Amino acid sequence: MSQGQPRRPQQAAGQGENQEPIKYGDVFNVSGELANKPIAPQDAAMMQTAETQVLGQTQKGGTAAVMQAAATRNEQVGVVGHNDITDIAGEQGVSVAETDVAGRRIITEAVAGQVVGQYVQATPVMTSQVGAVQQNAITIGEALEATAKTAGDKPVDQSDAAAVQAAEVRATGSNVIIPGGLAATAQSAAAHNATLDRDEEKIKLNQVLTGATAKLPADKAVTRQDAEGVVSAELRNNPNVATHPGGVAASMAAAARLNENVNA
Repeated sequence: MSQGQPRRPQQAAGQGENQEPIKYGDVFNVSGELANKPIAPQDAAMMQTAETQVLGQTQKGGTAAVMQAAATRNEQVGVVGHNDITDIAGEQGVSVAETDVAGRRIITEAVAGQVVGQYVQATPVMTSQVGAVQQNAITIGEALEATAKTAGDKPVDQSDAAAVQAAEVRATGSNVIIPGGLAATAQSAAAHNATLDRDEEKIKLNQVLTGATAKLPADKAVTRQDAEGVVSAELRNNPNVATHPGGVAASMAAAARLNENVNA
């Protein structure tokens, strides 16, 4: 198995010419070196293996399936070989992690340390009535607690603080920032971190958001409008005008999607 960049084989005349490879940045919200790398067959194979090990099978329409489709097309047009693996994926690997939060399972998939897929699976809770399934909607507090697990090691910055504040406002229905509450704590953490250079010295999201439900004076089920408000706040306060994979806005959006499916 090659550990180098996907090779570009010699092409027969008229075959594979003017064919652009499908790169990671074309199908996933990734940046840097990975975004410009073609998706190679062995990258997809690694993700398929990881999904099978963690989830018991590959997910229909999931990250591994998307990668396999892209890699197959890249191989067909001659921009990668069947045994090729992207160098950065080979060196840093792929991962599939699952986190249980409030009876729900959050699946986070990554290539070379960058999140390429995240979704929430409901875990049905059986009631006393045989065959009946009760599924409660995810609350804002639970979505924030999920962030503590999916992006807990991220140093808190101004975009995180703004997103947490927007979430707290949505949960409580009040624009008044609660002294010592989640929003105030996140704002203090962001201000503190701005004075530091070393990430290991900075306050992380999990330090702010762990136990978020208990720290909110009121809570409510996440709606699409709630998620949009939080996403907007995070975007406005990020110099790159982007949300963080697995961050506050991403967790709120995932919760809103699941709640819509539950209520459908």
